[in-house]
Amino acid sequence: MYDMAEYLETIDRVIEQGPFKDNWESLCAFEVPKWYRNAKFGIFIHWGVYSVPAYDSEWYSRNMYVQGSKAYEHHLKTYGKQSEFGYKDFIPLFKAENFDPDKWADLFARAGAKYVVPVAEHHDGFQMYKSEISHWNACEMGPKRDVLGELTRSCRKRGMETGASSHRVEHWFFMGHGKDFDSDIKEPMSRGDFYWPAMPEPDHHDIFSEPAPTQEYLQDWLVRTCEIIDRYQPRVLYFDWWIQHSAVKPYLKKLAAYYYNRAAQWGTEVAIDYKHDAFSFGAAVPDVERGQFADVKPYFWQTDTAIALNSWCYTENNDFRPYQDILCDLVDIVSKNGTLLLNVGPKADGTISEEDTAVLEGIGRWMAINGEAIYGTKVWRKYGEGPTQIVEGQFSDGIKKNFTSKDFRFTTGRGFLYATALKASQDGTYCIESLGIRDASRQAHFSGIIRSVEVLGADGAPKWNRNEAGLHIETSYRSDTPVVFKISID
Repeated sequence: MYDMAEYLETIDRVIEQGPFKDNWESLCAFEVPKWYRNAKFGIFIHWGVYSVPAYDSEWYSRNMYVQGSKAYEHHLKTYGKQSEFGYKDFIPLFKAENFDPDKWADLFARAGAKYVVPVAEHHDGFQMYKSEISHWNACEMGPKRDVLGELTRSCRKRGMETGASSHRVEHWFFMGHGKDFDSDIKEPMSRGDFYWPAMPEPDHHDIFSEPAPTQEYLQDWLVRTCEIIDRYQPRVLYFDWWIQHSAVKPYLKKLAAYYYNRAAQWGTEVAIDYKHDAFSFGAAVPDVERGQFADVKPYFWQTDTAIALNSWCYTENNDFRPYQDILCDLVDIVSKNGTLLLNVGPKADGTISEEDTAVLEGIGRWMAINGEAIYGTKVWRKYGEGPTQIVEGQFSDGIKKNFTSKDFRFTTGRGFLYATALKASQDGTYCIESLGIRDASRQAHFSGIIRSVEVLGADGAPKWNRNEAGLHIETSYRSDTPVVFKISID
């Protein structure tokens, strides 16, 4: 049976005996795993109790208690008063009767994903895994299956690395609005209760917002996360926002030291993803939510975004992005030393929508032909060229990027330079200015010898020549996706 004091002692002992200590000086000895740097493309999964109402977003558990919100009004109209049918009452409806982890893993593998990160616990506080800490988990309620465990086994059998995502810290305030009126969220409640602690939500989620998480809550958060580490040995541990709160910092350092030390015991390489400067730079991998960088970075980073623009979970009104647009983002991100974690939101019954499936299949077709320009590659001396500017920062993935056939992204690997045109030319002609011949009046980026040019996926070799203006290519190959030129150099 679970004993918090005993678990906390174990955590302290592992930190004391391991190479990593719970301070930034020690944690900055972290190195990004080679497998992670080479993977370039992963799948994120938002699936849980919030998938049952399939309305608004994965924040339904919060919003249904925010008086006047569209989720609040929808809930009243569809399910009745929150005092009579609360969020907890969705759990028996979350049956996942068609959940097949092998089928999911096959789809992710066909898409070309190299790692998979399911959400282990979202802000709603429902654990999607077997737990000794709380009975409010998918193994005892709802599906009555160890979702995280089953997915981990299925994905690893297919050669994909697996991780886990924890959004637990935000649960501190996530259900708090339910105390503002007559609902099923009310005192008394204590640790272990589903809605606990349901504290007031701060007006601004800053690093010093009040009320700050208590020691009891943060100890609970720490042991919950360490339980995931010990039970599933994730290769990536992803954290959502708000772990940057000042009260969380000591526990965050403990968690990182424990995780890195456990990985050293396992003889494997792991990584933590974070946002908003929650970690000291160099102690983990920075993540940009629904956005990317405008220029190449000297450090490895990740973008997490979703196929649907309006929600991370499945809803009946999801706005799905075309797979061609996502491919352009993938190529751009990889050229700038990043990796893409792309989210899928399955339905409550355990099926993945036709729209999500079509996007993943489209990405997979392209990766099967062009993956060598992505997997295991490194950045070139510049990330790319072209007229289209990227809007830098989070929550910018909804901004349409109208790429042209003059927009190229570069990667290198296996002795080749890969130049990817983000949009195919209508007449099959291209000019890569960065590969022009150097002359007295112009400093080109490349002074080597080009031996050959190949179009990945094309039947025949293209015509090509170089002059001071650039590398000129003419091909009969046409596509509605990015076109990759594999350039042999000497």
